[in-house]
Amino acid sequence: MKTAIISVSDKGQELASALKDKMDLDSTIIKCDLYHKNVKKYFPVLFYEYDAIIAIMASGILIRSIAPLVESKVTDPAVVNIDDNGKFVISTLSGHLGGANDLANKIAVLIDATPVITTSTDVNKKLGIDVLAKDLYLSIDNTKEILFFNKAILEGRNISFTVNPNKNFKYLFEYLNNVTLEINVLISYSSEVDTDEIHVCLDEHKIVLKERKIVVGIGCRRGKECEFIHDGLKKSLDDLKILPSRVNMLTSAEIKKDEKGILDLSEKLNIPVRFVEIDKLKLFESSDVSKSEFVYSKFGIYGVCEPSALIMAGFDSKLIYKKTSYDGVTIAVAISK
Repeated sequence: MKTAIISVSDKGQELASALKDKMDLDSTIIKCDLYHKNVKKYFPVLFYEYDAIIAIMASGILIRSIAPLVESKVTDPAVVNIDDNGKFVISTLSGHLGGANDLANKIAVLIDATPVITTSTDVNKKLGIDVLAKDLYLSIDNTKEILFFNKAILEGRNISFTVNPNKNFKYLFEYLNNVTLEINVLISYSSEVDTDEIHVCLDEHKIVLKERKIVVGIGCRRGKECEFIHDGLKKSLDDLKILPSRVNMLTSAEIKKDEKGILDLSEKLNIPVRFVEIDKLKLFESSDVSKSEFVYSKFGIYGVCEPSALIMAGFDSKLIYKKTSYDGVTIAVAISK
C-alpha cells in the first residue's frame, strides 16, 4: 500500500512524522510520504497517486477537501482521519475494498488510539462480500451488486458460491472456516465456471469474483536450503494474511533457475515457478522497486525479488509486500491489476 500522511497543524505534523517512522517498518507499506498544509493543492494529487491517505486534521476540513474527488468505492483510495491528539482513528472512505478499515485498526495499534469503524457489516459482525473479495485478493465484476449481497448477509440469508470442481479452492474453504465474522454460504460445483472464478448468486442477482494473480518474488544466497526459503515465505504470507494455496506463482531471476532450494519449494508447495531473463530485469523500471548496489555489482541488475514479481504479475501490477530479508532470503509479493 502506497500511503500519504497529510497534516495541517504543528502538532499534527509531529504525529505524522512519528507515525511514518513506524509505518516504514511495515513490509506491507510500500512507501509512506509526508505532506503538510496546502490541502487544496495536495488532495487532488494524493487522491490519484496513493492507495491510502491518512489525514491528521479536523473531519470538516477533510470532508470538504475530498468531497469533489469522490467517485466510486472501486477506485477511491482509502481515507483515514486522525485528530491532532492521536486519540481516534476514523475509517472515512473506502473502508472495505480500499482497505481503510484495516488501515485504521493498524494505525490505532501503532499510536495507541481508538479505531472508529462504521460500516454496517463490520459493526454487526457480518462478513461483507466486498470484505471477502479484498481479503482473498479477488476482483468483483459487478460492484453495483455489493449492496444487495451485503444486505442479504445482514439478514442472514444463504448465499450460493459456485466453483469449478477441477480447481483447488482450499484457500476459500479455510478462510470461510476461520473467519470470525458471520456469513451463510452454500457451496456448489460446476464445470461451466472458470477455474479462477467464484460465482456468487442469490435470487436473480449475481457477482463474479475472479482471482487476481499473486506472485511471490524470491532472492537468496547461493545454496540456500528449501526450509529457510520456506520460512521467509511463510512469514511474508502471514503478514499479508495470505494462505499459500492462494499464491499463483513463485518467481526469481534466471540466474537462480538451477537454485535447488527454490525448485524444491515449488515442488513442495505445488506452486509453479518461473524465472525472468536478465535482460528484462535490466530494462524494468519502477519507482516502487528498491535498488541494491551490491546486487548490481554482481549481476548487473539492481534487484531480484521485487522486479521479478512485478514482471510476472503483469502490466500495471503492484507490490503488496516490499523486499524483506530473512537470513539470506529476500521476499517480495506483487499482485495483478
